[in-house]
Amino acid sequence: YSCSAHGNAMGNTIAVAAAGALDVGTFNFFDNGTLTANTTVSFASVPTNARWTYTFESTLVASAWDISKTTFVRKQSSLNGETNPSGLFFKPDGLKMYITGIDSDRVDEYNLSTAWDISTSSYLQGISVAGRGNAPREVFLKPDGLKMYIMNGAINEIDEYNLSTAWNVTTASYSQSISVNTQESLPRGIFFKPDGTKLYLTGANGDEVNEYNLSTAWSISTASFVHSHTISSQDTSPQGIFLRADGLKMFIVGAGASAVHEYNLGTAWNISTSVHVTTFSVVTQYNNPYSVFFKPDGFKMYVLGVFSGSTTTRSLSQYDVGSPATVTLPAAVSNAPTLALVNARLTTYEFVTLDGGTTVKLISEEIV
Repeated sequence: YSCSAHGNAMGNTIAVAAAGALDVGTFNFFDNGTLTANTTVSFASVPTNARWTYTFESTLVASAWDISKTTFVRKQSSLNGETNPSGLFFKPDGLKMYITGIDSDRVDEYNLSTAWDISTSSYLQGISVAGRGNAPREVFLKPDGLKMYIMNGAINEIDEYNLSTAWNVTTASYSQSISVNTQESLPRGIFFKPDGTKLYLTGANGDEVNEYNLSTAWSISTASFVHSHTISSQDTSPQGIFLRADGLKMFIVGAGASAVHEYNLGTAWNISTSVHVTTFSVVTQYNNPYSVFFKPDGFKMYVLGVFSGSTTTRSLSQYDVGSPATVTLPAAVSNAPTLALVNARLTTYEFVTLDGGTTVKLISEEIV
């Protein structure tokens, strides 16, 4: 829909608006393309009687990893019949995701036809991990897809599997385990440093995060406990954990507060240096959120969990992280837009004036 044309205020023409400047005397359809920054719109050369349309797409602006600027996008409730989904992991390119189920004792693999868009996910295949015990709480895969780790909630251990075919869970075979019962009797989430030399574990009993060193990268049997860090002031039931690739931000999702908590780490990968920054409630979607994951650029967040109420729902939710670029309309517009701007969605405003722009009415708005 982005094109240039010439015509008059009442003709069927389209113009690319320059920095929000709309020459109504020349055009009646305006396209501002994709807004990459907040934009102030002005109306010029307005005929006495005029009607015109303004369209734009809004992108997220400089707020990656800031969960205080997070908005709910969509929910996916088709989870292969899993009645208690617990763990979540995405392949780095966003074209595969993996979900563990406490009740089914499985790891399920999904394909996404559009990267990072959960509405395009389809179940592919799965594998039972019941042989190692019940209640798989979390799943994590090595960056090359050749190793998989399961937080085994039944016997408080982390199980390591080898995958003979990368990213194909049906080719997984058990390798080794490590007990975490000394540090935590209710272990929940796990996360590895990208080079495989550190492991992080959340616990709902100690309300803390535990840090381990691995003397041999990705070999769980070489893990040694370093220290723990309590987060009880933010949540009394921490579940999933995610750390940014540079190790300077940590995110915990908790069922106690039904929220995602953001922390800054003063020293990369050292949880003892973490400081709470902000909290984002997911209580509208879940009262029992179990796992959290982020797109590598920090502009998308995913939460998996259960909402227990008059009707119990199990789902995966997708969120945008960041504030969409805003549009400020002229003071002459007598009624403000009511629809909240959405990242990467086309917004259309239609205006009319009968007095040369002294008073302008917004007569319709649409986001598609």
